[in-house]
Amino acid sequence: MNNITQIKIQKPAHEIFEAFVDPEMIGNFWFSSSSERWEKGKTVTLRYEEYGAQGDIHIVKIEEHKEIVFEWAGNHIVTISFTQEETGSTIVGVVEEGFDKNNENVINELVDNKEGWVYMLTCLKGYMEYGVNLRASLVK
Repeated sequence: MNNITQIKIQKPAHEIFEAFVDPEMIGNFWFSSSSERWEKGKTVTLRYEEYGAQGDIHIVKIEEHKEIVFEWAGNHIVTISFTQEETGSTIVGVVEEGFDKNNENVINELVDNKEGWVYMLTCLKGYMEYGVNLRASLVK
């Protein structure tokens, strides 16, 4: 089972791609910090200082300005794609795979997961288009 989320951002793909892979930029829209620049084969530690939490991702594939694929949360594979439009805008898509359809809580997991991706992409849009930092504001 997959979870698919997309948003249009009024910036070129190379700028948005850089916001993910540059540890100095990611704290403006997603995690508070990233241990290093994202590159294929690396394991990167992502931290949420506000929540006292951290986790590792393993970068499986990077196609500069087009796609990032990483593994996290056990066997979940996340693909972030950057599709440049002729207008200069970019469609940023997130597909997360690896949900167990036989798990009795899979619907709750999918909804919670979708909420997280929508929130992250909304924070990314605010940061890229308006220079505002909306991250770590979601209250559950």
